[in-house]
Amino acid sequence: MTNKNTVLQAIDICKDFYDPVKIRVLNHVSFNILKGEFISIIGKSGCGKSTLLYILSTMDTVYDGDILLNGNSLKNRSNADLAKVRNESIGFVFQFHYLLAEFNVLHNIMLPALKLNKFSRQEIEHRAMERLRQLGVEDQALKMPGQLSGGQKQRIAIARALINDPAIIMGDEPTGNLDKYNSDLVFDLLSKLTHEFGQTMLIVTHDNDFARRTDRIIEMQDGKIISENQVV
Repeated sequence: MTNKNTVLQAIDICKDFYDPVKIRVLNHVSFNILKGEFISIIGKSGCGKSTLLYILSTMDTVYDGDILLNGNSLKNRSNADLAKVRNESIGFVFQFHYLLAEFNVLHNIMLPALKLNKFSRQEIEHRAMERLRQLGVEDQALKMPGQLSGGQKQRIAIARALINDPAIIMGDEPTGNLDKYNSDLVFDLLSKLTHEFGQTMLIVTHDNDFARRTDRIIEMQDGKIISENQVV
């Protein structure tokens, strides 16, 4: 069941690997994400959560079922079309920041918007500085990635994910490489973006403390959703 505030809908997603025999890694997975929700996906290693995230983010296109993003099906779309969807509508934050060492912080944040080519370079630079201010790291704009701490790099990665005003940000263990202090800092930033600015978040995590502070927890086991709990 959907409503007009549904940003992402997974419909009966199934996925098989062949190694060499057929192994089902996702088994009829369905759920909805509403605008402004902060959702975590948890489960033991091998339960299928990262595979699900790659499918939802359109990086894996071999699956059964369908995905609707803002009501539009992502099934059977061309690679070029899906690349445009990823750049324009989905922000990514990974365990490792993947900042390009040859560019300064500001340029790293600008890259997805330069690729999208929707705004002038001057406007993109202005938007990038706004994202840095939003995350409290505007003083790092002209530094090179190698001059930043791990926590700062991850905040820059979040700013980069925000640059094109995505419908949803997806994270794969975004705090997995950080100590507790920086993990809490990154969580607080993601939570602020959701609850103050209405940014929709879907985060895969092994960190149950992180998950317990999100709005809703989806727990997976053996390729299935075994529970879906609203956090009180």
